[in-house]
Amino acid sequence: MSARPALEIAVTSPAGARAARESGADRVELCAALELGGLTPSAALVEAVAAEGLPVQALVRCRPGDFVHDAEELALMAAEVRSVIASGAAGVVIGALTADGALDTDAVARLADAARAAGRPVEVTLHRAVDQSADPVAAAALLPSLGLTRVLTSGGAPAAADGLAAITAMVAAAPGVQVMAGGGVRVADIPALARAGVAAVHLSAKARAPRRPGGTWVPLGAGGASADQDTHFVTDPEVVALARRALDTAA
Repeated sequence: MSARPALEIAVTSPAGARAARESGADRVELCAALELGGLTPSAALVEAVAAEGLPVQALVRCRPGDFVHDAEELALMAAEVRSVIASGAAGVVIGALTADGALDTDAVARLADAARAAGRPVEVTLHRAVDQSADPVAAAALLPSLGLTRVLTSGGAPAAADGLAAITAMVAAAPGVQVMAGGGVRVADIPALARAGVAAVHLSAKARAPRRPGGTWVPLGAGGASADQDTHFVTDPEVVALARRALDTAA
């Protein structure tokens, strides 16, 4: 009998990692700016979250937007990979595409090599760039040759529950690579995702943090069109606990 799928929670803070740990998560993906789809966390943030005890998979993404990166951005992300690993991350979450929508294997290999240069076991996950690729299943099929640990995917759909057929195909196409379902995952989706044969389920379990009024609100960029929207996300421990129960029941 195969092991039950792991539960990974996307967090942005030590408090989020603590909530994830106390509510039954197996590991966390750490990023900054979850409201932008996630960006590389600082070295200090990685250190603080690693101290909470769960394995930390640090997202390395130098900017929001597409996943076609130039040489300067790739050099920066390689340095960020080395930084988060040196700060205590158990692994990194990386990805890049070519201009025609294929997996950029040269870029992915470069970032993976930067992670492995630490001289200790490091996990390497392909992030949801795979879902913006021209053919997510074909992209997944390249991962065993690159030596990646896992891939985070919604099966190319807006939400993982809508990409089940592709996710199942990715499991078959990438032997030895852990396929982790993520993207718009609701607790009610977890049993079907587990039946698809995934190695893990990923969700943010996020809630908007209440705004702490500190004077007159004015817009400071693209954070939101109102004071209520201009906030950040925090981890909801109740959602994590419900996800844990759903995975345990599905097993």
